[in-house]
Amino acid sequence: MKVAEMIKSLWMIVRSVIPLAGFLIIFQVLIFRKPLGDLKSLLLGIVMSVFGLFLFLKGASISLIPLGGSFGRSIVVLDNILLIIAIAFLLGFLATLVEPALTSTSLEIEEVSTGTIPSASITYSAAVGFGLGMALGVFKIVSGTSIKTIMVPFLIAMTVLVILSSKEMVGIAFDVAAATTGPVNIPITVAISIGLSSVIQGSDPLLNGFGLVGFAFMGAAMSILFLGTVMRFF
Repeated sequence: MKVAEMIKSLWMIVRSVIPLAGFLIIFQVLIFRKPLGDLKSLLLGIVMSVFGLFLFLKGASISLIPLGGSFGRSIVVLDNILLIIAIAFLLGFLATLVEPALTSTSLEIEEVSTGTIPSASITYSAAVGFGLGMALGVFKIVSGTSIKTIMVPFLIAMTVLVILSSKEMVGIAFDVAAATTGPVNIPITVAISIGLSSVIQGSDPLLNGFGLVGFAFMGAAMSILFLGTVMRFF
């Protein structure tokens, strides 16, 4: 990796983080008139955030994304659609379990609900839903099925679950689903979908390589809504 490229990438992250931190600090001090606390720790945290994001994004670009793309291009050699779908589900399930955003969100839910909604239930339900959504998205790419054919029943089922689920779980479901599409899942999922679509005969990666993240998001949301329905009636 060239030094000039590293400096350019680092500068892009600085331009993103510093304005955000500055905006929060200005409001905290000038508008809310609240102290910043330990200024040294605050500045150190901002620096660590910049370098942490830099290392993660660079690491993902040279490892997770190429590996995911290679996985997507290679999985078709199995020549068994059921096996491919099963592997896609397992990959989505395992990747979601280590998603840091989901972990923090599920712990917050457990704390706010005073333990009535265990974090493990949220985490594993979301992981199952994400895996199912990813499997469905891979099926769409491999089979060439129209996205409308899958999306319409998906939306109908989600609407029914929103009606049946407890009121508390409706909001939780969408926040948890958003948390599953974090820094671990997104590079892998997008790379796999584009890589897989690029080797399917007659498939346009621009048309069929995208949408997998959306399916996974909806799968996670539906899984949490289903959990809310079970908790409401049972």
